This record gives sequence, structure tokens and C-alpha cells, in this order.
Amino acid sequence: MTVQTLTTHSDLLSALGVEPVNNGAYCGEWLSTNGPEVISIDPSTGNEIARVKTATSEDYERVVSVSVEAFHEWRTWPAPRRGEIVRLVADELRKHKDELGRLVTLEMGKILSEGLGEVQEMIDMADFSVGLSRQLYGLSMHSERAKHRMYEQWHPLGPVGIISAFNFPVAVWAWNAFVAAVCGDSNIWKPSEKTPLTAVAVTRIAGRVLKENSAPPIFNLLIGDRHQVGEPMTQDKRIPLISATGSTGMGRAVGQTVAQRIGRSLLELGGNNAIVVMDDADLDLTLRAVLFGAVGTAGQRCTSTRRLFLQKGIAAEMKESLISAYSSISIGDPMDPSILMGPLVDQRAVDDMMAALDTIREQGGRVVCGGHAKTDRDGFFVEPTLVEATPDMPITCDETFAPILYLFEFDTLDEAIERHNAVPQGLSSAIFTLNMRSAERFLSVAGSDCGIANVNIGTSGAEIGGAFGGEKETGGGREAGSDSWKAYMRRQTCTLNYGEELPLAQGVEFKV
Repeated sequence: MTVQTLTTHSDLLSALGVEPVNNGAYCGEWLSTNGPEVISIDPSTGNEIARVKTATSEDYERVVSVSVEAFHEWRTWPAPRRGEIVRLVADELRKHKDELGRLVTLEMGKILSEGLGEVQEMIDMADFSVGLSRQLYGLSMHSERAKHRMYEQWHPLGPVGIISAFNFPVAVWAWNAFVAAVCGDSNIWKPSEKTPLTAVAVTRIAGRVLKENSAPPIFNLLIGDRHQVGEPMTQDKRIPLISATGSTGMGRAVGQTVAQRIGRSLLELGGNNAIVVMDDADLDLTLRAVLFGAVGTAGQRCTSTRRLFLQKGIAAEMKESLISAYSSISIGDPMDPSILMGPLVDQRAVDDMMAALDTIREQGGRVVCGGHAKTDRDGFFVEPTLVEATPDMPITCDETFAPILYLFEFDTLDEAIERHNAVPQGLSSAIFTLNMRSAERFLSVAGSDCGIANVNIGTSGAEIGGAFGGEKETGGGREAGSDSWKAYMRRQTCTLNYGEELPLAQGVEFKV
């Protein structure tokens, strides 16, 4: 590795307050961390960008203690005032959208339009949360007892632990942190060690806004491995909710640990997302959706399209169109606006994809396009890959975090739905059809078993207004829109007796 990239991108890093060597713990101030350094690598070159000194157990204790104290004050602020602070953070994100988007692209490898889009998603999430701060509604219920009033209200929950993955290094934090903030919670963020610089940059912006407005330090940061940070967070009774994004294996470990202490976990885990294409589909629309779903972010989204079910009447035509389109995908520097696919995040991701392709061939799959690492350049580039698969290939039930798309053929919609649902994951799904009955069948109770089901829209690119998450081994959690805010609060049922009698519910009598 070289440090040449530090000079090339020094202006970008400087604009965001990112140093060649950064501290990895923040709680209203940056702590002088001295844990092992993590090196942030530009996946398009393999060169070093900058370093972060990780948090130690002492740093962990300091950040959590401050977060608890901050929560005790923050929960007393009126919710609309809390929303005003989030609005001011959004204003700063708008000012730095270009720099932050470029840093996301530099550190993670997604193309620039996606990097900028991820920062826009943070801004949109903040705007949503500002409105939410005036809509944390409870319900009023009729009591069965005379002269009694019964209602429910929602209170802040406590410090929220946010464990995010490399593929969306800042947006997933915003999904959790901004909603939790208007709900009255403080936050402790453990980002991926593969993308620590974006976390440092965002924390600097959010922390500055809090200080300028005399708000308690609710946006805090701990960068470190699972031993120093991750496992202590999941075991810590002071953190009532852990929101974790990552693999199913990681989520299973987090969920079990949090459950042992009777805490709450919000899990957004692996996806094995599929599109069903009917004979009557608009194939031009379908092709565009499949390309973005399977190739966007180099197949490193939890909502990436990994399986494509083609009804036999259009299967040959769609395969031909896909092979032609895949062969023309521009692969290269993700900062270049003409590029459609950047690199995988690191060499391990490349190795995992190549190992998966070996398994695919062993299990009888046929690679019809792509299937190679691009060794003619620096960085971690691969070819997007199409595989003709059979239903009995075990690997098609696994999530390979890479641009591999399995192609299947089917006769009837019922057959497609059965095969679609026959995987452990249940995140995102889609059908392309112009037939109302087919669309409604896919969306019915006997249709897709995923948390997200779309018609004539791909599996990727969910809007923040809807609750995001999946079923089965995807974890069952929900983030972002709808009523996802309830995960960050505690419900309280209240009954007021304004009479002179003490009647008991259900007609029970207890006379002394």
C-alpha cells in the first residue's frame, strides 16, 4: 500500500475535519484513543486514505457513561425542540453534501451518484424526523369503569446502540439516530471498521451542531472491534436497544446476547432478494430494474437482486437482453460519472465471490456472463455475473455479497412464488407484470413472504417513508418510516380515576 492517496484527497478530508490519523471515540469531545489503528482503504486503488485509533475499554466506559447522562437531560426537552436540533444537523449535511458523498464513494467504493444519494437519504431522514417530532401520538381508550379515563403515552427509551455495516456507512446511522433523537434517546454509534472515516466526518458535523445549540452530547461514536466495543454494547444493560445491521450470523449473535439480558434488538440482516418476471411484463422496464438491483453498489446492498425468475415465454429474450447489457456495464473509478459499477469493498469480498463461483460450478450452475476478477488494474474490481441455475443448488439459498445474479425459469406464478419463498431470508421482493391478478396474487397473504414487496419496481431503492426491514432470517426489525419510531420508545398505559368509588375491572369485588 502507498499513502499517495492522502495527498490526492487531502482537500476533501480537510474540508470534513478528517485527519491522517483520527481518534475513534467521541462523547461531546474527542477522546485520546490509543487502541490498535484501523486503516481505511480506497477500494478502487487499494491505497491508504487515513487511519483511526480505535477505542479501548476505558474509552467505551466513558462514552456510555456520558451517553446515559446526556439521555437524562435530553429526554426532558420537548419533542419539537429535539426536532429543531435534528433540523439544524440536516442543514449542515446539506452544506457538506458534496464532500460527504465523495467521501462515501472514496471509502466504500459505490459510484458517486450513489454516494451523493446516500447523503441525501440522511437529509431526507432528518426532515422526516423533524415532522415526526410533532407526531409521537398515543391513543385514548374507553374505560369499562365509570368516571375513569384511559390512554397510552410514549416515553424515551434510553441510550440506543447503533451497529452499522460498510455498504451504507452513513444512511443507516441516520435511519436510527435521527428518529431516536426526536424520540428523546441518546445514541452510541459503532460503524464498520471498513468505513470509519465517514463516521468520523458525520460525528464531527453532528457534534458541532449540538455544541452550538447547548444540547447534550447525544450523537456519540465508538470505533473498534467486536471485543472492545461490539460485545460490550450488546451485553450492557445501560443500552436498552441495540439496532444492528449486518449478516445473519452477526444478527443471531447480537439477538441472543441482548435477549439474555431482556433487552431489545432491532435487526436488519441478510437478504436473498428475487424478482419474478411474467410473460406480460414490460421488459424494457424490467431490464432497467434488474440492472440497478443486481449491479448497483456492485451487488453489496442487502436489497440487491440475487435471483431472477423468468416465465418461460420471455426467458430467452430476457437472458439475451441481460447478457448484452451486462457486457456493456462500465466498471472503474467510482468517482467518474460515466461509470456504473465500482469495486467491491476489499480483497476478502473478491475472494468470497470467486469462491462462490467455484461452488456454483461444482453444484451445476453455468456462468453465462462475467465471473472473473479484473486483475488488469489496482483495486478490488470484478465482473458482474449471470448464472443459469437450477432450483436444487444449495448456494442459491445463501447470500453472497457480490454482483452474482441467478437465473431461473418457471411455468406458473404459483410455482414461482413457492420457489421465491423457499430461502431462509425475507427482505425485499418484486414482480413485473401488467396483469392486476398476478400483481395482487404476489402481494396477497399467500404471495411474497418478504418484508418488502413491489410491483413493477426493483428490489433496491426503498423510500424512507415506509418501514424498512424483513422477515425470517432477515431479522424482523423495522427502521425509517411508518411507525418504526415505536421501537425507540417505551409505551405506558395510564388510567385516571376522577370519581369517588374504586370499581375493579371485570366486575371483580374486593370489600374490606
